[in-house]
Amino acid sequence: MENYQFLLEPYKGMKTRYTCPSCGEKHAFTRYINAETGEHLADDVGRCNREIKCGYHYTPRQYFQDNPTDTIKVRPYKPLPEKPVSYIDNDVFLASLKPNQPNNLLAFLRHTFGEVRTNLLIKRYFIGTSKHWAGATVFWQIDTRRRIRSGKIMLYNTATGKRIKEPVSLISWVHSVLNLPDFNLKQCFFGEHLLINNTKPVAIVESEKTALIASLYEPRFTWLAAGSLNSLSADKCRVLQGRKVYFFPDVNAYDKWQAKTQELWWGRQWVVSDVLEKIATEQDRNSGLDLADYLLRSGTEKVGLYRQ
Repeated sequence: MENYQFLLEPYKGMKTRYTCPSCGEKHAFTRYINAETGEHLADDVGRCNREIKCGYHYTPRQYFQDNPTDTIKVRPYKPLPEKPVSYIDNDVFLASLKPNQPNNLLAFLRHTFGEVRTNLLIKRYFIGTSKHWAGATVFWQIDTRRRIRSGKIMLYNTATGKRIKEPVSLISWVHSVLNLPDFNLKQCFFGEHLLINNTKPVAIVESEKTALIASLYEPRFTWLAAGSLNSLSADKCRVLQGRKVYFFPDVNAYDKWQAKTQELWWGRQWVVSDVLEKIATEQDRNSGLDLADYLLRSGTEKVGLYRQ
C-alpha cells in the first residue's frame, strides 16, 4: 500500500475520537483515514492518545501485513497543496480574557498561590475563560509572531486543580466550539510567545497547568507546554533551534521522551531530565505524577531541577 496515503483523522470535535480497542478509554482513540477519500480503515487501526498509560498504536502498514487479501479501491495518492495555517480573531481572544469570569483552574491557583502571582500568570500566559463548560479554562497557543493558532479548552476541579476526566475527559478547541469552516490548525507550544526577545533556557513539560505552576517555582526557565508527546514534531520544535532546552517528562514517560527528542534532535543543548524518575515512589508511578504534583508537594528546593 505504499502508493496510498493514510493519516490520523484530524480533530473535529469529540465525534472524531473513539473508544480505544486496547484500554477501553472513551474519546481517546484516533483512527486512520484515507487522505484521498476520508474513509476509515478497520475499527482498530489507529492510535490511543494515552501514549503513556496505554500506548496502543496499530498502523495501516501493520493492518495490511496482517490482512494481505484486504484491498481498498482508491486512486494513487497525490499530495494536495499545503493549506495555509488558520488563526483565531483577536476579538475572540480578548473576550476570553475579561476579568471576573468563573474559572475553576484560576480559583485553584488563587487559593494556592494568591491573587498577585495568579494575576501574573494570567498576564504572562494569557489564560482565558470559556463558557463552553462552566468554569472552563482556555490555554491560548500564540506563536513567536504573536499569531493566535487556537485555544485548548479544558475543565478543572476547583478544589484539587486536577482535570475533569469522568465520565469523559472534557477537552475541546476554540475553533471547534466556534464551528469555524475549513479551519486548519497547526499547533505551536503553549507559551511560545514568551520566547520573543528572550534568551533564558527553555523548559518543556506536557501539561499547560504544569508549565504555569513550574514557572512560579523556577523562573530561571521559560516554561512551555507541548500538550502531549504525540504533538512534538520537527516543525513545531524549530523555534527551539539554538536554545538550551530541558524536557521534564511525567513519571513513567522518561524513555519515550528521550527517544522522541533524539528523533527530533536540533542540537546538543537538549536535555531530558530524569529527576522525577529518580524520586518517584511506587504510588507516584501508579498515579502518573508530573512535575506540578511534585512541586506542589515538595517545593523546588527539594527537586533539584538543575542537577542534570
